[in-house]
Amino acid sequence: MSNRPWTDEENDLIVADYFAMLADDVAGRPYSKAEHNRQLQTRIDRSRTSIEFKHQNISAVLRGLGEDWIAGYKPAFNFQMALVDAVARWLASNPMWLGRGSQQRPVGSIGNVASIFVGPPPTLSNQPPRQELEQMLHIARKFDVAGRDERNRALGRAGEERVLEYERATLKASGRDDLARKVRWISEEDGDGAGYDIQSFAPDGRSRLIEVKTTNGWERTPFHISRNELAVAEERHAEWCLFRLWNFSREPKGFELFPPLDAHVSLTATAFQASFH
Repeated sequence: MSNRPWTDEENDLIVADYFAMLADDVAGRPYSKAEHNRQLQTRIDRSRTSIEFKHQNISAVLRGLGEDWIAGYKPAFNFQMALVDAVARWLASNPMWLGRGSQQRPVGSIGNVASIFVGPPPTLSNQPPRQELEQMLHIARKFDVAGRDERNRALGRAGEERVLEYERATLKASGRDDLARKVRWISEEDGDGAGYDIQSFAPDGRSRLIEVKTTNGWERTPFHISRNELAVAEERHAEWCLFRLWNFSREPKGFELFPPLDAHVSLTATAFQASFH
């Protein structure tokens, strides 16, 4: 078996194989990792162990790219950027993959609303080892994962719809049908520009102005936030919150961030306005 560096052709083959398994995994279809491994061994001169470890590397790459991965292949880090490029090539050739999970039921199907596990936000105390985190953030910056999610209008709209239903269902469960009827999808009804997507309420009647940010990736996937959204967060800090939806294409999970946002995240300017002298 070869011990030389993996070629682009080999990387492309194993990445395609990984996504074939991941598609089955997401759809709940049975598949055999061992059989996939054996088939790959007939196509590339690599051992079973080498192929399995490379699958773990791909899981780590997908984590950095803000995508889900096969749970049975625990992310293994310190991979070569050539593998990242191979995954990026596959995604570029299969653009429909990034739009999966965005097909939702019509608004109003509250009786069948899917639950969202809402937990605590990421903190310094629960972050991964520094070297792993730096590698993940480097990939996210290089491929502008935050910008990709922001441009994915279908994903963003589906996330907003899910949170809208979640808010209404939560109020109904608290015995506040009156407030549930008043929840509004601001970005859909009035258009973008308000600085938040959903106008909702706490069970005690307090106003909740919710800005929704959605990703198919993990909880630390970077996201974009506009200058207007930050301004509204500051002006209406007692009402405004950011609802971060992650792992959306599989089993949506979420957490909320409250102003001031720079207490939770690092805010980095990504664009500049150019004016003529």
